[in-house]
Amino acid sequence: MKKKIIFWVEEYFYNPNPIQKLLSFVLLPLSYLYCFAMFLRFKSKKREDLGIDVISVGNLSVGGSGKTPLVTALASNYEDAAIVLRGYGRNSSGLVVVSNGREILCDVSASGDEAMIYAHKIPRAVVIVSEDRKKGINRAKEMGVKIVFLDDAYSKHDIKKLDILIDVESKNSSCLPSGPFRERLWSSKEALVVKEGVDFKRVVELKNKSDKMSLITAIARPQRLDGYLPEVISKNYFEDHHTFSKSEVVDILKRDKADSALVTYKDFVKLEQFDLNLSLLDMYVQVDKNIFKTVDNYRGCNNAKKD
Repeated sequence: MKKKIIFWVEEYFYNPNPIQKLLSFVLLPLSYLYCFAMFLRFKSKKREDLGIDVISVGNLSVGGSGKTPLVTALASNYEDAAIVLRGYGRNSSGLVVVSNGREILCDVSASGDEAMIYAHKIPRAVVIVSEDRKKGINRAKEMGVKIVFLDDAYSKHDIKKLDILIDVESKNSSCLPSGPFRERLWSSKEALVVKEGVDFKRVVELKNKSDKMSLITAIARPQRLDGYLPEVISKNYFEDHHTFSKSEVVDILKRDKADSALVTYKDFVKLEQFDLNLSLLDMYVQVDKNIFKTVDNYRGCNNAKKD
């Protein structure tokens, strides 16, 4: 039931049928109220300088936008970097240090899938999950980092930071619950808006390819993968951040008589424990040098003010 609801909501937001469009129209008054409440929340916040360079990468709408590969590409470019994120879907709470920049300190159930991706892909970076981003940033400072990247923290208006926003196209530009937008880019807030295909480009590598592969994935809006997929026997979609059991993966492979499960890295960090044959659709992004220039200029201005 949960899976059906999540997929219905994704369709409602990004590819609505006529009935869903009608529902969206009916809910517009609630969207206006919600958006106004978010504006008041924004105006009530005062930015706090936490004494370290903070870069946030996010988007305004719900659902996937490519934040994880973009954060990975940016953070990989800097020494003494940390990544702080909420850790959605984890079975833990509070602040957890996933990686200290030398070794991974917990399993994926405690970290959540996205944090474990960072720990795997940027082994020299500190990775921290915390619902309270300020606590996460301060812990990173204590561990000696010089720059912190926040995954999906545009709405944290009480933190002084550089906001990088990924522009996500949608047929519905309304705020929740009529549309997918959690917030607006408020006119008095500065942010660098970037677009996939213009400011950064995805590169896909297929690793451990087999003759017969079944796609098994639990990412938001999994249809986004269609342009990168090789030939597969079947496409098996689970809700975003789904916790897999070994039996459900084995059942799919047996049903399809497949040689391997084709997965994204987000799925891989959860499935590697099962000792199954996995083919990896590994994605990374090539980032326009102007984004790095913006980050470096922001850091330079911060350091000049401190001096």
